[in-house]
Amino acid sequence: MPGEKERFADSVLFIGSDVVGRGESHELGSLLMQRFLHEVGGRQQKPGTVIFMNSGVKLVTQDSLSLEEIKQLEAQGVEVLACGTCLNYFNLTGKVAAGRISNMSDITQILLKARKVISI
Repeated sequence: MPGEKERFADSVLFIGSDVVGRGESHELGSLLMQRFLHEVGGRQQKPGTVIFMNSGVKLVTQDSLSLEEIKQLEAQGVEVLACGTCLNYFNLTGKVAAGRISNMSDITQILLKARKVISI
């Protein structure tokens, strides 16, 4: 029977914001994102890759409320990528604490090869 990473490597979770939703409360959106990532880490079915872009890259930094959840995903074999251009834009390159810095070429290739992309 294939390992967990092999079974779900064809799905990608694309996170383009540091919050869930577009409501008035950034605090609530941040809490929802943390809970969502915690739930993903607790499931048997996991994406093969999680890509963080735009303000979503803030989640992989040392000050992130979701950092432990992201590290848990990494420890479970999920590939975690953060957009280098986005990190540079927010001046966060030196604060990355989980995953690896990637580029648009690699991210595009992963997204185009994925059987399923879930965007949140």
